Formats: sequence, C-alpha cells, structure tokens
Amino acid sequence: MINSLITPIDFDKFSRVKISLRRIDVKAAKQILSEGFVSAVGHEATAQLLSKVLGIPIPTNRGSVFMEKGDKAVHFFLKQRLPEGVVLGKNELAKLDYWLVLSEVEETKR
Repeated sequence: MINSLITPIDFDKFSRVKISLRRIDVKAAKQILSEGFVSAVGHEATAQLLSKVLGIPIPTNRGSVFMEKGDKAVHFFLKQRLPEGVVLGKNELAKLDYWLVLSEVEETKR
C-alpha cells in the first residue's frame, strides 16, 4: 500500500522496468491486500482514512520500499495537488477525490 502514484524501483539494480497501472475499486484493493502487504503509507491521516475505507489496518510506515518483477502495489492517489506545506487530517482527506490504482511490475532488465 503506497500513498502516491510513484512506483518505487531500485535503478541501481534494474536498468529498465515495465509496469502496468490500472484503476481499481475498494473491493479489488481489499482482495489484493488480503494476500499480505507492506505498508509504505507515510502520512498518519492517510493511513487512518485507508484503514476505514478498506476495513483493514493500514499502518503508517515512512521506510523505503522497492518493487521487483511480480510485485503489486495498491496506490492511494489524490486527484488534486495540495498547496505547498498543507497537511490534511483524515476528515479533510475524506472530502477529496481520489483513486485506488494497482501497479504491477511485469518485467525487469538488469
């Protein structure tokens, strides 16, 4: 689970990567995450909102993650850019439009 549309790839390890992206609904996100996941949601209010929306605990984690071939990630993507320095709470985030997006690393080349 990632709180941006960025797909983290270790380019010291791979020179080229093929990734597919598609929008998914809450039901699909729950199914994918039920298989086990690592949270890379670094914003507490976003983790709280996602926990509520998905009905599963999404822990806050500001650590780095990198995806490899075969990995999938569910991304929380706000459909608008916030002004610089603005940090929203869970209730304010819930009022904004967002997408859930699935990324899949299909191919990597060293």
